[in-house]
Amino acid sequence: MIQPTASRPSAPFPQDSPLIRVEHLTRAITTRAQRTIILDDVTFTIPAQRLFAINGPSGSGKSTLLNMLTGIDRPSSGRVIFGAEELNERSENALARWRGEHVGIIFQFFQLVPTLTAMENVLLALELGKGGGLPHRAWRERAQLCLETAGLSAFSQRLPSELSGGQQQRVAIARALANDPPVLVADEPTGNLDSRTAHGVFETLASLTEVGKTVIYVTHDPTLAARAQARLDLLDGRIVGQHGANALMASSPEVRS
Repeated sequence: MIQPTASRPSAPFPQDSPLIRVEHLTRAITTRAQRTIILDDVTFTIPAQRLFAINGPSGSGKSTLLNMLTGIDRPSSGRVIFGAEELNERSENALARWRGEHVGIIFQFFQLVPTLTAMENVLLALELGKGGGLPHRAWRERAQLCLETAGLSAFSQRLPSELSGGQQQRVAIARALANDPPVLVADEPTGNLDSRTAHGVFETLASLTEVGKTVIYVTHDPTLAARAQARLDLLDGRIVGQHGANALMASSPEVRS
């Protein structure tokens, strides 16, 4: 099992303390013809070192919310606060550097470099993230450890085309772990997999909370949503339910009741 790098603690926040605070977050797209609200005044917190689900049907605003939690997209109004830092106050370049240090991203369709082996895909993430503080001589060992944690140590020299869908997603998990970020985010991480493979991949993700990671995932699958230790339910851009850890705060009196 993977261990935090010595240069930076993997879990700087105590378990169940609020790692991320979202305050009155709204995302709207305005054209000459109309204003479309994607997210409508949502407020909640995400506890540290927990498995956190953002659940809802297609079009509910899940992926947009995930993008704002990582600073990929910016809100029309409201705030996202990671620890003591407000993301919206950072420039685009500063946000990119911040993501490299704090967030590992896992995509539904893997997004692996097809000409690189599994090992090389993880090493590329280390190169882009400057090794998470590790000296260059330790990168290969780190990459192998990440692949082992993702259950793929025996396939490190294979190209993505030589791997199954589930194995490619495990490479993506290993790549997300490369620079030892405290947070991993996954947008429908099992949506492109058969049910048996999806179960194995999800178990791997869930196990990462045991080594201090906060795992935030988007899903429309009620079975996977129910596995979360804390969960946010969205519908038409609004919070319609919150469940789990005490750190979760409702966005309105109606939800609290």
